[in-house]
Amino acid sequence: MAQKIQGDTVGRMMGVLIAAAGLVLAGQGSLRAEYPERPIRLVLPFPAGGAVDIVGRMFAGKMSDELGKPIVIENKAGAGGIIATDAVAKAPPDGYTLLLTTPNHTIIAALLPSLPYDPEKDLAPVSVLAEVPEVLVASSGAPFTTFGEFVEYAKKNPGTLNYASAGTGTLPHVSMELLLRRVGVQVEHIPYRGAAPAMTDLLAGVVQLKMDTFATSSPQVANGRLLMLGIAGRHRSKLMPDTPTISELGLPGYEGILWIAIMAPAGTPKAVIDKLAAASAKAARAPDIVTFLQRDGVEPIGGTPEELGQLIARELPQWRDLAKAANIKLQ
Repeated sequence: MAQKIQGDTVGRMMGVLIAAAGLVLAGQGSLRAEYPERPIRLVLPFPAGGAVDIVGRMFAGKMSDELGKPIVIENKAGAGGIIATDAVAKAPPDGYTLLLTTPNHTIIAALLPSLPYDPEKDLAPVSVLAEVPEVLVASSGAPFTTFGEFVEYAKKNPGTLNYASAGTGTLPHVSMELLLRRVGVQVEHIPYRGAAPAMTDLLAGVVQLKMDTFATSSPQVANGRLLMLGIAGRHRSKLMPDTPTISELGLPGYEGILWIAIMAPAGTPKAVIDKLAAASAKAARAPDIVTFLQRDGVEPIGGTPEELGQLIARELPQWRDLAKAANIKLQ
């Protein structure tokens, strides 16, 4: 009998210990599910005040509200984004250090022979926050007024036209080179040190063409100083519904889109990435963000990690092939 009582007592004690251990483990799981527990750092490879910086800060504010912790912006410009990207790639994969990036992420990887990080293996996609389709504009003094006339003129007069960009390796440069190779015409590239001087010479007629954005081009189109030839987006813009996409004009599938996205260090837990992506999706639907961005031709997206991963995987070989075909090299 004594042995039975002792056995029952030991059994009850073991049951209590097992239950307690279960509570501890459950508590640990609950703590892990409470990400974030402290502020998140969002590193931007650009100076403060630019369009990408503004979009990043708007989304950071909305995502902070959803996550319950502040997202602190850190501008770490330099080396074409390599410095900021490398810093995030080497940060702890805990969701507290993130990268805001653009097509520069895939372009730099295509144009440079080596980087201190692998653009696919060392960073995990989180979400595309927004997209800015480029527009192809021409000087009002150009010898054509439509996209079709431009192609026809360029084919009949090879090497007589030129186009401006903000510099070698920028999105307007590589997206224009992609277009030229698709239509099979020769137009000289004139790189400038920034978008502002490039626009100045376009308006003056020094150059005839430029890939630009709706926000900077539309006032000049409205006053007759520029001609809108087409939009490099997937679909027509609500702001200029009569302007066809370049895809519609004979180049199916052609895109020139400035995407703005968040990435995390590789190895960041999927639950953390999913929570960040969900917060970005909710921010992209916020009425004040939608209204503010769309008036300047920016489309809020709030996409999934899988969609961003597919985008990067598609762009890397595209820009590598283009760099080889057009002999594009960064100095």
